[in-house]
Amino acid sequence: MEVGLVVLLRTAWIAGTLPILIALVPSARLSWLRDLLLGFAKRGKLLQSSSKKFTVPQCFFCHFYVLAVVWTTFLLVTTWTYAYRTAPLVSEPFIYSSIPSYLTGGSPIFSWHNSRSTPMKQRYMVWRSVFLLLLMEVQVSRRLIETIYVFSYSPTARMHIFGYLTGLYFYTAAPLSLCCNFAPELYDFVTNRVAEFIVKGKSQMPAIEFDWWEFMNPLMKLGWRQWIGATIFFWGWIHQRRCHAILGSLRDQTEQVDEYVIPHGDWFESVSSPHYLAEIIIYAGLLVASGGADLTVWLLFGFVVANLAFAAAETHRWYLRKFDNYPSNRLAIIPYLY
Repeated sequence: MEVGLVVLLRTAWIAGTLPILIALVPSARLSWLRDLLLGFAKRGKLLQSSSKKFTVPQCFFCHFYVLAVVWTTFLLVTTWTYAYRTAPLVSEPFIYSSIPSYLTGGSPIFSWHNSRSTPMKQRYMVWRSVFLLLLMEVQVSRRLIETIYVFSYSPTARMHIFGYLTGLYFYTAAPLSLCCNFAPELYDFVTNRVAEFIVKGKSQMPAIEFDWWEFMNPLMKLGWRQWIGATIFFWGWIHQRRCHAILGSLRDQTEQVDEYVIPHGDWFESVSSPHYLAEIIIYAGLLVASGGADLTVWLLFGFVVANLAFAAAETHRWYLRKFDNYPSNRLAIIPYLY
């Protein structure tokens, strides 16, 4: 199951990224591919068409984040519980007789419940995934709140059904990519607990010993990469929140429903899509926090960069066509570069 899931996720990220990278190549021969992908990706102000064929209301964006919150919460709770029960990073009382065994590669002195068979490297990997899912939970929860309370979508705003389905896939696969390396163990853990509950019933289940310190302490023992990654993550997170607040406030500045104005403030002074730039920084933070050794997370990050760069380029062109007085110093998504 592990190999199959990991290979499936990696294949999907590559399959999603390659067409976008090819379409970004400035060649007239590839214009058909660019037009095809733009047709699938357009939404809102970029999708100006009287036809509603193969489109859904843009307010369906909310579905992405409802799914993301439910799915990420499930993965976070199950992974955290699995880590707490089987992969602790706390130590038992110091036993001198265990030192020779530990130094010669025998049983480690760190143990709790049935975790003696779990290598320390595996335990750190599990807790690192808990850390990544916790960051993802912070991100998707904020996006759900923004979709409900910050953005006011025009009743006429639409998005292509392909883009809608891609969004649903992304918010299913992205959280799963953060913990896919031990999916078989996690699946066995969950199914065994469910089977035990069905057989024994609630009254016969063993009492759950819960200690907040043991629950949180392993996260404090993670390495410097995780904390640098979290710092990068929250840097992007804060700026995306600010940029979304600016975009959400634009609706109050217009008299007509479909009227648009030039956004100003924060990173909007440098690029046309700073919220996309912030999203890239957020996933760069997740990449750093993952330790940078997981190819699946690298491919996830590659898809995010390619997808948002492609969308930002089209958004920038739309601004230039729409406004004669659009600031000439602004680029699409990366200051001074692109």
